[in-house]
Amino acid sequence: MPKIGISSYCLAGPLERGEMDLPAVMRWAKENGAEHLELVPIGYTLLENEALCRQVAETSKALALPLSNYAIPADVLKWDEEERRAEIRAIQAHVDVAARLGIARMRHDIASFARPRESDTPADFEKEFFMMVEAAAEVADYAARYGITTMVENHGFFVNGSDRIIRLAEAVNRPNFKMCLDTGNLLCVDEPPETSIRKCMPYVGMIHLKDFYIRKKDRLAGLHGPFDCRAEGWLESLGGTMLRGAILGQGDIDIVSIVRNIRASGYDGFVSLEFEGIEDSRRGTYTGLQTAKNLFADI
Repeated sequence: MPKIGISSYCLAGPLERGEMDLPAVMRWAKENGAEHLELVPIGYTLLENEALCRQVAETSKALALPLSNYAIPADVLKWDEEERRAEIRAIQAHVDVAARLGIARMRHDIASFARPRESDTPADFEKEFFMMVEAAAEVADYAARYGITTMVENHGFFVNGSDRIIRLAEAVNRPNFKMCLDTGNLLCVDEPPETSIRKCMPYVGMIHLKDFYIRKKDRLAGLHGPFDCRAEGWLESLGGTMLRGAILGQGDIDIVSIVRNIRASGYDGFVSLEFEGIEDSRRGTYTGLQTAKNLFADI
């Protein structure tokens, strides 16, 4: 049975506004039924922050709340070799943080989420693929000394889509390098998650579970209120579909089919809820977490 928890990313708003600190997020997660917590350093930093690292480790132990994953941004796709080496060293510094906290998984990007879409072509991917493989392999080898599994998520547009991530995993070819599968992010490249996750599961080391409202752009034009595609919170996929975060189970993704496919695969690792909606983050996270736990228990 997978272990269902949340990402601290769900509560990035209260963290950034100073309404909660990371130990408070950990206590909230435990009180509301999370079986683990994933750390995404938005609203806090763990790098060169020994005091917070010590506090987080102590709180995790006191609450019996496992820290499932440490997830960071990165961009190794730099043609200047010194800049690329510096980025790899920066990722390795975060590996050291994960090791100090006793976290066995670390997810890192290899391309910027903000990469211009005009440079997101199959030709660009082929041209830069060697940098992805070399960097991911070097980070995985560094993490292996700690027994840490590193992962790249299908995140953004350039390093997304099941075929690209699977190809990367096979090229890196390390036992401690896996895919962090985000079931919602596949929609950013117009790939149906309900079916595509089946071929991803053999490569998965961690799962992010989220929901989206899905709308055609022309049907949203001229609307007002939360479904105005010009409003804050909407993201346009590569194919022009509009996406906005939803409370899990209340959006348009077939979450039941996704959970059924995860269960059928035999996966029993960590599943982390991500909430990206415009509703109150604590309410949205609580509701989504209960939905996720009920679905995994019932299917």
